[in-house]
Amino acid sequence: MSATSANPIGVAVCGIYGRVGTTVAHAVAREDDLALVGGVDVIASAGGFTTADGSTVATDTDLPTLLARAKTDVIVDFTRADAARVNVRAALEHGVHAVVGTTGMEFSEIEELGELAAANGLGLVVAPNFALTAVLMMHVSKLIGKHMDYCDIVEYHHERKIDAPSGTALQSAIDIREARGSDFISVPTEKETLVGTRGGEHGGINVHAVRLPGMVAHQQIVFGGLGQTLTIRQDSTSTESFVPGVLMAVRAAPELRGLTHGLDALLGLE
Repeated sequence: MSATSANPIGVAVCGIYGRVGTTVAHAVAREDDLALVGGVDVIASAGGFTTADGSTVATDTDLPTLLARAKTDVIVDFTRADAARVNVRAALEHGVHAVVGTTGMEFSEIEELGELAAANGLGLVVAPNFALTAVLMMHVSKLIGKHMDYCDIVEYHHERKIDAPSGTALQSAIDIREARGSDFISVPTEKETLVGTRGGEHGGINVHAVRLPGMVAHQQIVFGGLGQTLTIRQDSTSTESFVPGVLMAVRAAPELRGLTHGLDALLGLE
């Protein structure tokens, strides 16, 4: 499907009144080849969602109601894991493609939804992070991890984030360990005077989650070797950082079939 200003891709945003959802909705409304057709949120307003140009789209508290009244090609979901799994299934069962930035779902659930998408001839893009700098950080880290013996990940988010570690940090640990092909060295602490001080652990990689007001999304990956360290840090200082990646996925989804996990393939990194 090739979108034009005369025949734009109809996009509905789930979590439209959330931090990222609001940013994405305004971004979609600005694009000539995309059309914001509505939004879903638990606090859906009777007055609808108003974009920067003053136009208004209706909002609903559940996705099936929206899909019944608005021509929708792609949904974008930035909600919670329990809501996202319901929204994505509803979209796929209604013949609608999906782009998902919600974290916290088990990968087995994502794979199952990917199978449903493939069976229905639809595209499903699920990414732990849509900031292009974060995607590049994760990609480069897989290359570096092959040559280092130690690795710690520290991620920073706002105090209202409900899952820990972040989807980006967890996926980073999984990918780096897989690329290395063996566990990193993680020396047990002889005396841990405060339980949990070394954070969570995956494949010898210790993961630490910081939650503070004022944070958006930040991560540093620290590699260590004999007499040397290498630190890679990525910072999203605004939710606008996710917009280019989300719009890329929205435009790509109608041409995809089944699950695309992460933006690597869309960026030509695979």
